[in-house]
Amino acid sequence: MSAFGQAQGQEIVELVHGLFGDETAKPLLSLVAEINGKIVGHILFTRAILQSEYQGVSVRILAPLAVSRELQGEGIGGSLIMEGLKQLAESGVGLVFVLGHPSYYPKYGFRPAGVLGFEAPYPIPSVHADAWMVQELQPGVIGNVQSRIQCAEVLDEPQHWRE
Repeated sequence: MSAFGQAQGQEIVELVHGLFGDETAKPLLSLVAEINGKIVGHILFTRAILQSEYQGVSVRILAPLAVSRELQGEGIGGSLIMEGLKQLAESGVGLVFVLGHPSYYPKYGFRPAGVLGFEAPYPIPSVHADAWMVQELQPGVIGNVQSRIQCAEVLDEPQHWRE
């Protein structure tokens, strides 16, 4: 909760608990970073689907990524992202989406999704269009697939789609 502050932190905690119990979010991938037995970071990837004829493409959404406030900037978040993407690629996931800071996630291979034909579950204002991003984990998906993304039920609420 310290990663996001008191008010938003509580919302994120409730989101994570909800996603763990949401059958539409599974299979999910949850990873933690520990220092001296204390959890200092967490990342969660949940199932999503393409609302088009490309149903054979396996899709995940990265949400949320959290690192203890006092350790932000130390590479913990990046390590969690890279390990998660590695595991997802090995399991055959084709695309991973994130709604996040457009100067942070591109360092890890994410690029704007809207211009590539991928519509977020809720409209993203044009001023924040670059915050809706995608990474291709299986070559040949981007450029051959376009669709609106449908996320897990717990994540499918407008308040989770603001930048």
